[in-house]
Amino acid sequence: MEYSPPLFPKLLFLLIIIIAAVLHHSTARPLPLFAATSYPKQALPIKSGYLTVNPTTGSSIFYTFYEAQNPHKNASKISQTPILIWLQGGPGCSSMIANLYELGPWIVNQNLSLEPNSGSWNNLFGLLFLDNPIGTGFSIAASPQEIPRNQNDVAKHLYIAIKEFIALDESFKTRPIYITGESYAGKYIPAIGYHILTENQCLPRGKRVNLGGVAIGNGLTDPEIQVATHGVNAYNLGLINEKQKALLEELQFEAVGFVKSGNWSEATNARTNVLNALTNMTGLATLGSESLVFEVCSDVVGDALKDDVMKSVRYMVEFLVKKSVKVLLYQGQCDLRDGVVSTLAWVKKMEWEGIERFLKAERKVWRVDGKLAGYVQRWESLSHAVVMNAGHLVPTDQGVNSQVMIQDWVLERGSFAGEETQDIQLKGSV
Repeated sequence: MEYSPPLFPKLLFLLIIIIAAVLHHSTARPLPLFAATSYPKQALPIKSGYLTVNPTTGSSIFYTFYEAQNPHKNASKISQTPILIWLQGGPGCSSMIANLYELGPWIVNQNLSLEPNSGSWNNLFGLLFLDNPIGTGFSIAASPQEIPRNQNDVAKHLYIAIKEFIALDESFKTRPIYITGESYAGKYIPAIGYHILTENQCLPRGKRVNLGGVAIGNGLTDPEIQVATHGVNAYNLGLINEKQKALLEELQFEAVGFVKSGNWSEATNARTNVLNALTNMTGLATLGSESLVFEVCSDVVGDALKDDVMKSVRYMVEFLVKKSVKVLLYQGQCDLRDGVVSTLAWVKKMEWEGIERFLKAERKVWRVDGKLAGYVQRWESLSHAVVMNAGHLVPTDQGVNSQVMIQDWVLERGSFAGEETQDIQLKGSV
């Protein structure tokens, strides 16, 4: 799998209890007393439940939605407040990971209890978590055969679910929608963005999805190019020697060869060999998966999408920027899987009339509360951000800074507005 979170058994057990409380809130099903008393009422989402993607079979995507905590700081009324949609990676990992471990309003701390998250992404915006594809987390796949095998089918289900969600509240129809996520969602996000624009072309303005932009964190988007970067990246960071670099490059070459021949399953296996070798050499980048009752990451979904893993969706990103949809690519500075070098390798090959201007654009220093937070480079609709002192899970490693980053990108302020530095007052910032 592309991504599994470093959750320990006790933490995962508490996660199950918390998710059970959310389910109870949304479905009014009987709930054991210990679970009901472990989740603060103020931490419950305002909406949660299921969005049906196939009425015939009942296959559905599970969702949880938190309204903006301070919605009027960036909009005159709630109907203008953006909504962020978060998609987890995997393939097949639940977005409840991000909800309760990364960027939701309440997160699990080291004492195995819930606490308010100062870096929550719903400070100024609505925040919607989707368990995608069907079969992931609490989402329902009526049969394994119905689980998507490619990004077009993933996008079709997501589009139906998003339209259903928008129909839940009259105010949702006018609110800008931003699709965000990390890791393997580096494929989901361009796919749903591409699908939304394609569908919008055939619909009257009042029935279109109001797509504001897409943000990909530490994403796997163009695997053939990205898999070839691990050796040189680790070597330049001083994590491996020349002999190890040569071994990694042999494994990378094998993976690329399978891609070129269209042997997608073996290409995925070969990439896994590269990542395993990198982990063994460096002692880093290990992302273990533990599973009790609730599957944090679904092996069934992972297997369904195995042949999709090494297929590129770069053309979808190109389509979005050509249509002037805002695109943010951000990576943790320390990520060894889908980090800065990996992303910039495919960005340089984008077929877009603005790519040369983007590559020559000035790289701005980005500060939060007077401290260096990272770097931002932008040209027209494409932005790239490097988040300092963060790895594969940027919102976990840099909660407040990731919150400020996403706010500034959406609102086009600070370094995302061309300013060299920014100092943000963390409490009540606008």
